[in-house]
Amino acid sequence: MLQLEGVSKRFGGVTALDGVSFPVPQGCITALIGPNGAGKTTLLDCLFGVQRPDAGSIRLAGRELTGKPPHAIARLGLARTFQNLRLAPHETVLDNVLAGLVARHPFSLLTGSLRLPSTRHLERGLRLQAMEALDRFGLADRSSWPAGVLAYGDKKRLELARAIVGQPQIMILDEPVAGLNRDETETVATQLERLRREGRTILIVEHDMDLIMRLADTVVVLDGGRRIAQGTPEEIQRNPLVLEAYLGVTEVVA
Repeated sequence: MLQLEGVSKRFGGVTALDGVSFPVPQGCITALIGPNGAGKTTLLDCLFGVQRPDAGSIRLAGRELTGKPPHAIARLGLARTFQNLRLAPHETVLDNVLAGLVARHPFSLLTGSLRLPSTRHLERGLRLQAMEALDRFGLADRSSWPAGVLAYGDKKRLELARAIVGQPQIMILDEPVAGLNRDETETVATQLERLRREGRTILIVEHDMDLIMRLADTVVVLDGGRRIAQGTPEEIQRNPLVLEAYLGVTEVVA
Protein backbone atom coordinates (compact mmCIF):
# COMPACT_ATOMS: atom_id res chain seq x y z
CA MET A 1 0.00 0.00 0.00
CA LEU A 2 2.75 2.45 0.99
CA GLN A 3 6.43 2.09 0.15
CA LEU A 4 9.31 4.25 1.37
CA GLU A 5 12.69 3.93 -0.34
CA GLY A 6 15.81 5.73 0.83
CA VAL A 7 14.01 8.72 2.35
CA SER A 8 16.47 11.32 3.65
CA LYS A 9 15.97 14.77 5.13
CA ARG A 10 18.52 17.26 6.45
CA PHE A 11 18.08 20.53 8.28
CA GLY A 12 21.33 22.40 7.82
CA GLY A 13 24.00 20.15 9.26
CA VAL A 14 21.51 17.91 11.07
CA THR A 15 20.41 14.68 9.41
CA ALA A 16 16.85 14.00 10.54
CA LEU A 17 16.31 11.01 8.23
CA ASP A 18 19.04 8.92 6.66
CA GLY A 19 17.94 6.57 3.88
CA VAL A 20 14.82 5.21 5.57
CA SER A 21 13.10 2.37 3.71
CA PHE A 22 10.18 0.15 4.69
CA PRO A 23 6.78 -0.99 3.37
CA VAL A 24 3.34 -0.54 4.91
CA PRO A 25 1.38 -3.64 3.79
CA GLN A 26 -2.29 -3.39 2.92
CA GLY A 27 -4.78 -4.42 5.59
CA CYS A 28 -2.20 -4.46 8.39
CA ILE A 29 -1.14 -2.27 11.30
CA THR A 30 2.47 -1.15 10.98
CA ALA A 31 4.00 0.56 14.01
CA LEU A 32 6.77 3.15 13.77
CA ILE A 33 8.63 3.51 17.06
CA GLY A 34 11.85 5.01 18.36
CA PRO A 35 13.22 7.20 21.14
CA ASN A 36 12.61 10.95 21.15
CA GLY A 37 14.48 12.63 18.33
CA ALA A 38 14.56 9.47 16.21
CA GLY A 39 12.97 11.21 13.20
CA LYS A 40 9.41 9.90 13.43
CA THR A 41 7.61 13.25 13.14
CA THR A 42 9.90 14.36 10.30
CA LEU A 43 9.04 11.16 8.47
CA LEU A 44 5.31 11.78 8.86
CA ASP A 45 5.77 15.35 7.61
CA CYS A 46 7.54 13.99 4.54
CA LEU A 47 4.72 11.51 3.93
CA PHE A 48 2.18 14.32 3.89
CA GLY A 49 4.16 16.88 1.91
CA VAL A 50 4.70 19.22 4.87
CA GLN A 51 8.42 18.60 4.35
CA ARG A 52 10.02 17.57 1.07
CA PRO A 53 12.66 14.82 1.33
CA ASP A 54 16.12 15.64 0.08
CA ALA A 55 16.35 12.16 -1.41
CA GLY A 56 14.28 9.03 -1.76
CA SER A 57 10.85 7.98 -2.91
CA ILE A 58 7.44 7.64 -1.24
CA ARG A 59 4.77 5.77 -3.23
CA LEU A 60 1.13 5.09 -2.42
CA ALA A 61 -0.22 2.11 -4.38
CA GLY A 62 2.51 2.76 -6.94
CA ARG A 63 1.87 6.53 -7.23
CA GLU A 64 4.71 8.86 -6.30
CA LEU A 65 3.87 11.25 -3.46
CA THR A 66 7.19 13.08 -3.20
CA GLY A 67 6.80 16.70 -4.24
CA LYS A 68 3.01 16.76 -4.03
CA PRO A 69 1.34 19.31 -1.70
CA PRO A 70 -0.57 18.08 1.37
CA HIS A 71 -4.06 18.62 -0.11
CA ALA A 72 -3.17 16.55 -3.18
CA ILE A 73 -1.80 13.74 -0.99
CA ALA A 74 -4.99 13.78 1.09
CA ARG A 75 -7.07 13.42 -2.08
CA LEU A 76 -5.06 10.33 -3.01
CA GLY A 77 -6.26 8.64 0.17
CA LEU A 78 -4.02 9.46 3.13
CA ALA A 79 -5.50 10.63 6.42
CA ARG A 80 -3.64 11.70 9.55
CA THR A 81 -4.12 12.42 13.22
CA PHE A 82 -1.68 14.66 15.06
CA GLN A 83 0.45 14.33 18.16
CA ASN A 84 -0.80 17.77 19.19
CA LEU A 85 -4.53 18.13 18.60
CA ARG A 86 -5.50 19.97 15.41
CA LEU A 87 -9.19 20.70 15.85
CA ALA A 88 -11.32 23.75 15.14
CA PRO A 89 -12.42 24.41 18.75
CA HIS A 90 -15.21 26.89 17.94
CA GLU A 91 -16.78 24.67 15.26
CA THR A 92 -19.14 21.85 16.16
CA VAL A 93 -17.99 18.29 16.63
CA LEU A 94 -19.91 17.37 13.47
CA ASP A 95 -18.28 20.13 11.43
CA ASN A 96 -14.84 18.98 12.53
CA VAL A 97 -15.55 15.52 11.16
CA LEU A 98 -17.07 16.94 7.97
CA ALA A 99 -13.73 18.69 7.42
CA GLY A 100 -12.24 15.24 6.90
CA LEU A 101 -14.44 14.81 3.82
CA VAL A 102 -13.55 18.07 2.09
CA ALA A 103 -10.44 16.74 0.37
CA ARG A 104 -12.34 13.82 -1.14
CA HIS A 105 -15.47 15.84 -2.05
CA PRO A 106 -14.39 19.42 -2.83
CA PHE A 107 -17.14 21.99 -3.29
CA SER A 108 -16.88 24.99 -5.55
CA LEU A 109 -18.12 28.39 -4.43
CA LEU A 110 -20.56 28.43 -7.35
CA THR A 111 -22.23 25.08 -6.66
CA GLY A 112 -22.36 25.81 -2.95
CA SER A 113 -24.06 29.17 -3.42
CA LEU A 114 -26.60 27.89 -5.98
CA ARG A 115 -27.79 25.14 -3.59
CA LEU A 116 -28.54 22.78 -6.46
CA PRO A 117 -30.47 19.57 -5.65
CA SER A 118 -27.36 17.52 -6.39
CA THR A 119 -25.37 19.60 -3.91
CA ARG A 120 -27.99 19.21 -1.18
CA HIS A 121 -28.12 15.47 -1.80
CA LEU A 122 -24.34 15.23 -1.50
CA GLU A 123 -24.36 17.26 1.72
CA ARG A 124 -26.95 14.93 3.28
CA GLY A 125 -24.81 11.94 2.39
CA LEU A 126 -21.70 13.53 3.88
CA ARG A 127 -23.50 14.40 7.10
CA LEU A 128 -24.66 10.78 7.39
CA GLN A 129 -21.08 9.56 6.92
CA ALA A 130 -19.86 11.98 9.56
CA MET A 131 -22.51 10.90 12.06
CA GLU A 132 -21.64 7.25 11.49
CA ALA A 133 -17.98 8.01 12.23
CA LEU A 134 -18.95 9.86 15.40
CA ASP A 135 -21.19 7.00 16.50
CA ARG A 136 -18.30 4.55 16.08
CA PHE A 137 -16.31 6.53 18.65
CA GLY A 138 -19.21 7.24 20.99
CA LEU A 139 -19.51 10.93 20.12
CA ALA A 140 -22.76 11.09 18.15
CA ASP A 141 -24.66 12.56 21.10
CA ARG A 142 -22.21 15.47 21.20
CA SER A 143 -22.29 16.27 17.49
CA SER A 144 -23.69 19.79 18.05
CA TRP A 145 -21.22 20.70 20.80
CA PRO A 146 -18.31 23.05 20.11
CA ALA A 147 -15.25 20.81 19.82
CA GLY A 148 -13.36 22.97 22.28
CA VAL A 149 -15.56 21.97 25.24
CA LEU A 150 -14.86 18.24 24.87
CA ALA A 151 -12.71 16.43 27.39
CA TYR A 152 -9.18 15.64 26.19
CA GLY A 153 -9.91 11.95 25.60
CA ASP A 154 -12.99 12.83 23.54
CA LYS A 155 -10.91 15.24 21.44
CA LYS A 156 -8.45 12.43 20.64
CA ARG A 157 -11.34 10.21 19.54
CA LEU A 158 -12.76 13.09 17.49
CA GLU A 159 -9.50 13.26 15.55
CA LEU A 160 -9.75 9.53 14.88
CA ALA A 161 -13.33 9.94 13.65
CA ARG A 162 -12.20 12.71 11.30
CA ALA A 163 -9.39 10.51 10.00
CA ILE A 164 -11.56 7.51 9.15
CA VAL A 165 -14.62 9.32 7.80
CA GLY A 166 -13.31 9.64 4.24
CA GLN A 167 -12.52 5.92 3.94
CA PRO A 168 -8.81 6.64 3.31
CA GLN A 169 -6.51 4.08 1.74
CA ILE A 170 -4.20 4.45 4.73
CA MET A 171 -4.55 6.06 8.15
CA ILE A 172 -1.46 7.51 9.79
CA LEU A 173 -1.95 7.95 13.53
CA ASP A 174 0.50 10.07 15.52
CA GLU A 175 0.36 9.02 19.19
CA PRO A 176 -3.40 8.35 19.29
CA VAL A 177 -3.44 7.36 22.98
CA ALA A 178 -0.96 9.90 24.35
CA GLY A 179 -2.42 11.47 27.50
CA LEU A 180 -5.32 9.01 27.76
CA ASN A 181 -6.16 7.00 30.85
CA ARG A 182 -6.41 3.21 30.86
CA ASP A 183 -10.11 3.05 29.99
CA GLU A 184 -9.76 5.59 27.18
CA THR A 185 -6.75 3.74 25.80
CA GLU A 186 -8.71 0.50 25.82
CA THR A 187 -11.55 2.17 23.88
CA VAL A 188 -9.14 3.37 21.19
CA ALA A 189 -7.37 0.00 21.05
CA THR A 190 -10.69 -1.79 20.54
CA GLN A 191 -11.59 0.53 17.67
CA LEU A 192 -8.19 0.05 16.02
CA GLU A 193 -8.60 -3.72 16.24
CA ARG A 194 -12.01 -3.34 14.60
CA LEU A 195 -10.51 -1.23 11.82
CA ARG A 196 -7.92 -3.91 11.11
CA ARG A 197 -10.63 -6.58 10.93
CA GLU A 198 -12.35 -4.37 8.36
CA GLY A 199 -9.20 -4.48 6.25
CA ARG A 200 -7.99 -0.92 6.94
CA THR A 201 -4.31 -0.09 6.52
CA ILE A 202 -2.77 1.80 9.46
CA LEU A 203 0.64 3.27 10.22
CA ILE A 204 0.82 4.17 13.90
CA VAL A 205 3.44 6.14 15.82
CA GLU A 206 3.12 5.54 19.54
CA HIS A 207 5.19 5.37 22.75
CA ASP A 208 2.75 3.03 24.50
CA MET A 209 4.63 -0.23 23.97
CA ASP A 210 1.86 -2.37 25.46
CA LEU A 211 -0.49 -1.02 22.79
CA ILE A 212 2.08 -1.54 20.02
CA MET A 213 2.82 -5.11 21.04
CA ARG A 214 -0.91 -5.84 21.17
CA LEU A 215 -1.90 -4.29 17.86
CA ALA A 216 1.02 -4.21 15.43
CA ASP A 217 1.61 -6.80 12.73
CA THR A 218 5.01 -5.26 11.95
CA VAL A 219 7.17 -2.85 13.95
CA VAL A 220 9.71 -0.49 12.36
CA VAL A 221 12.28 1.11 14.69
CA LEU A 222 14.03 4.41 14.01
CA ASP A 223 17.02 5.74 15.90
CA GLY A 224 19.05 8.80 14.91
CA GLY A 225 17.11 9.08 11.65
CA ARG A 226 17.94 5.53 10.55
CA ARG A 227 15.89 2.36 10.45
CA ILE A 228 17.67 0.03 12.86
CA ALA A 229 15.17 -2.81 12.99
CA GLN A 230 11.99 -4.20 11.45
CA GLY A 231 10.02 -7.29 12.38
CA THR A 232 7.19 -8.74 14.41
CA PRO A 233 6.56 -7.38 17.92
CA GLU A 234 8.18 -10.48 19.40
CA GLU A 235 11.31 -10.05 17.26
CA ILE A 236 11.59 -6.36 18.12
CA GLN A 237 11.33 -7.05 21.86
CA ARG A 238 14.44 -9.24 21.63
CA ASN A 239 16.46 -7.18 19.15
CA PRO A 240 19.78 -6.02 20.71
CA LEU A 241 19.87 -2.81 18.63
CA VAL A 242 16.43 -1.85 19.85
CA LEU A 243 17.31 -2.57 23.47
CA GLU A 244 20.42 -0.43 23.13
CA ALA A 245 18.50 2.46 21.51
CA TYR A 246 15.85 2.50 24.24
CA LEU A 247 17.67 1.30 27.31
CA GLY A 248 21.36 1.70 26.58
CA VAL A 249 21.89 -2.03 27.01
CA THR A 250 22.74 -4.76 24.53
CA GLU A 251 21.76 -7.88 26.47
CA VAL A 252 18.74 -9.72 25.12
CA VAL A 253 16.17 -10.27 27.85
CA ALA A 254 13.56 -13.01 28.07
